[in-house]
Amino acid sequence: MAAGGRASGRPAKKKGPSKGTGGQGRRGLEGRGATPPAEMRHWYKDKARTERIAREERGGGRRPAPARQRRSEDAPEYIGGRNPVLEALQAGVPSNALYVAQRIDNDDRVRDSIRIAAERGIALLEVTRDKLDRLTEGGVHQGVALQIPAYDYAHPSDLVDLARDAAETPLIVALDSVTDPRNLGAIARSATAFGAHGLLIPSRRSAGVTGGAWKTSAGTLATIRVARAANLTAALREYREAGLFVIGLDGAGQTDLDNVDLLSEPLVIVVGSEGKGLSRLVREQCDVVTRIPMHAAAESLNAGVAAGVALYEVARHRRR
Repeated sequence: MAAGGRASGRPAKKKGPSKGTGGQGRRGLEGRGATPPAEMRHWYKDKARTERIAREERGGGRRPAPARQRRSEDAPEYIGGRNPVLEALQAGVPSNALYVAQRIDNDDRVRDSIRIAAERGIALLEVTRDKLDRLTEGGVHQGVALQIPAYDYAHPSDLVDLARDAAETPLIVALDSVTDPRNLGAIARSATAFGAHGLLIPSRRSAGVTGGAWKTSAGTLATIRVARAANLTAALREYREAGLFVIGLDGAGQTDLDNVDLLSEPLVIVVGSEGKGLSRLVREQCDVVTRIPMHAAAESLNAGVAAGVALYEVARHRRR
């Protein structure tokens, strides 16, 4: 037998024609097309995110960012900074706790703050600077913060009662759309300096007595009352019915402040926002809308500065 395995002498059998594949082999060689992008592969780790973005785009844009959680009116406030904390403690501001950063560089202000807090029985807590950053919402705290309870607002009529109990001519400062708490604090400082009996703010679209207002007031918010009205226009109307005159401060006023002859009368001074001034409804409740005379190069004054100038002018007239 030969090495090929066939019997010797027997002719080899030719292989006959085979059946065709019908083109299946050729289609198999064509491949499956272009490589799919990463986000179309089932193992792609950001596939869910890509699909969510595509759904949002089909729906007309990105999903709106979640609204910032509104601070509860009963939530405590925080005063940050060595001078503001010491001034608040010296003024007797009601306080819950004094926070001091770990490994703080002590100075006289820190030592005095700790001493006063200990004498008043205020809790003393040592915390990290990161925690102080969170408590003061990124404000400058210099390693010290004071927690104060939510402010207890007075009723608008309480401010008139304070003046009458003291046998003094009422002087009240109302704020119309003043949204910066630093302006509220500055106005409280001027109102205390020039003998006002209180501040009136609306409950909506207005700065409240927050940590920022306490800080700017240099502790004077502990000595002057702040009332809050659900409707500022209605509160001003009630003041007029009680015999008080209402003077509005506005750059568009037609009368200069020093020419107003009501400054010695029972008075409400209404301070508008720096940009928009007095609102229409508040303006209608004013007996006089006046302006502070100043150089033409300055278009307007900051609300806190304007209130200070007006209060000084009233105090000057009343001393006469």
